Amino acid sequence: MSKKMLQAAAGNAGGGSLYAEDVFSTYLYTGTGSSLPIVNGIDLADSGGLVWTKRRTSANSNWFLDSERGGTQIIRSNTTEGQFTSAGLEITSFNSDGYTLGTAADINSTSQDDASWTFRKAEKFFDVVTYTGTGDTAPGQTVAHNLGSTPGFMIIKRTDSTSDWSCYHNGLTSSDYYLKLNATTAETEDGTVFPSAPTDSNFYVRADRVNVSGGTFVAYLFASDAGGFGDDGSENIIKCGSYTGNGSTDGPTIDCGFEPQWLLIRHITDAGNWLLMDAMRGMPVGDEATVLLPSASGAEFSFANLWGVDLQATGFKVNVSQGQINQSGGTYIYIAIRRPMKTPESGTEVFAVDDRAAATPAFVSDFPVDLYWTRAKTGGNFFDYARLRGDKYLQHDGTNADTDGAAFFDSNTGVGSSGSASTNNLAWMFKRATGFMDVVAYTSTNSAINHNLGVSPELVIYKNRTIGPWYTMVATDGFGELNSSGAWGGTGNGSGLGPNLTNATATTIKGAAFLSGSGVPMVTYLFATLAGVSKVGSYTGTGSNVDVGCGFSAGARFILIKRTDSTGDWYVYDSFRGIVSGNDPYLLLNTGTGEVTNTDYIDPLSSGFTVTSSAPAALNASGGSYIFLAIA
Repeated sequence: MSKKMLQAAAGNAGGGSLYAEDVFSTYLYTGTGSSLPIVNGIDLADSGGLVWTKRRTSANSNWFLDSERGGTQIIRSNTTEGQFTSAGLEITSFNSDGYTLGTAADINSTSQDDASWTFRKAEKFFDVVTYTGTGDTAPGQTVAHNLGSTPGFMIIKRTDSTSDWSCYHNGLTSSDYYLKLNATTAETEDGTVFPSAPTDSNFYVRADRVNVSGGTFVAYLFASDAGGFGDDGSENIIKCGSYTGNGSTDGPTIDCGFEPQWLLIRHITDAGNWLLMDAMRGMPVGDEATVLLPSASGAEFSFANLWGVDLQATGFKVNVSQGQINQSGGTYIYIAIRRPMKTPESGTEVFAVDDRAAATPAFVSDFPVDLYWTRAKTGGNFFDYARLRGDKYLQHDGTNADTDGAAFFDSNTGVGSSGSASTNNLAWMFKRATGFMDVVAYTSTNSAINHNLGVSPELVIYKNRTIGPWYTMVATDGFGELNSSGAWGGTGNGSGLGPNLTNATATTIKGAAFLSGSGVPMVTYLFATLAGVSKVGSYTGTGSNVDVGCGFSAGARFILIKRTDSTGDWYVYDSFRGIVSGNDPYLLLNTGTGEVTNTDYIDPLSSGFTVTSSAPAALNASGGSYIFLAIA
């Protein structure tokens, strides 16, 4: 068992390292009407937790089911009703890797799309507490919890009778104020609800709505800036905070200390909705987010210029002036949960190739995809889609602007919507991961921008999202264009754009104003060498066989090669189409020409790949200089 697996096992047992993806998941699924396992990697069998689900495609309630009350006991955040028992068995089991849905149509209706958010009980992240009210109004009731830190956000609901959902948040005016999860009213002052702020071991309730004598209650507690996660246990994965709106499309920037994957935002000084957004359903940079409302039963929606946040490596930026999220002078609270943070141990965790199936997802990866390239083998454009850019595409073989398309990232296991099956259509799918690859979408600046690669990048691709070439550079030296076969500038002489990477760090990189000017929408892809997973490197051609070691144990599954000291196309090889001792099909990233299948320019090598003596000068000229990206 690997070190990371041992750490995760220990963490699941209460010690060792835990990561954001061990305790939280956004999972999108389509109902079947039959028993449906939701495999999201969250251990609910041993640890317990909360499952919150919401229909996306039509009106339906927000359903809360937790391990403390049982998977058949339902409460709904858009109603005041008490708990009721599910005849259809909403959740039939809490499992070590997720949970299993029963046949209840409310959250498992045939062909209906649903979203679910799973919160595992874990110190310094989340806790579920059930208690019975005492009716004590002075000083109230003290309720113990196991959050291991002071809650930043609490939701309390009476389960045996009708009542509002009462919320505490550290961003409210004081602990004398509360909000209702099931309503749009502004914060209300009433010191009898929460008579004092919670501590790292207790919270306090007094009013009937949270402490009626003999009443039964459930409380959901969320930590804030408590540490406890990552390799050394010092990193935060959840933050509860507040910001002040400015009423501008150039809205406030909120520093969370991490890039969120899930946000819950609420205007508190005026009436407003609770706005629930997540990266799986879509929070594209410079575009509208897809929103659900915990206080309403309506389907998800997204309106241009209405609900918008730009995800950043250290937080988020509001990009609209709409009052529900950015009224001038308005106060807003938020809960943010960090994006996945583990370092992968195999290439299959972060890269896959597939051809089109007549299903959804059309291209299967077995992981959430953050970036994919797609094209037909017979010829045509090489299209580029990134989750942070939304449903827009760029072309590797051109300089076009981001164009509206149909990316369909709405899956935890692949990309693309259903259509005709085709072995001609391929997708190369990448997942952002520490040490391997990152995507940053931002507005160009002369200042450094933040990234989440976690190491200094070795291969960086910059693209202006309006128009312009794909500037590409490596840490050693030189620059070129992904859309061109031209020789690179600066190679070997210390000039050109390549040396800019020498200023890159594990968290920052140059902000691209040196390429396109300030204020331009950009996307940047960053790749690095990760032992046993990926290799960014170079080799010198000999005209004879060249063995290119990458430190792999079972060869490369993906290879991208470019000659830099002279003209040469960007060659794309992958094991899905064949990296064998005979002929190996290749495509050219920078052209629309069809696949070539009758050449033997590379061969398999357990530690990487071999460039053969029969390869042309674009791959193996004596004395030629070449760069490559390989993935195990």
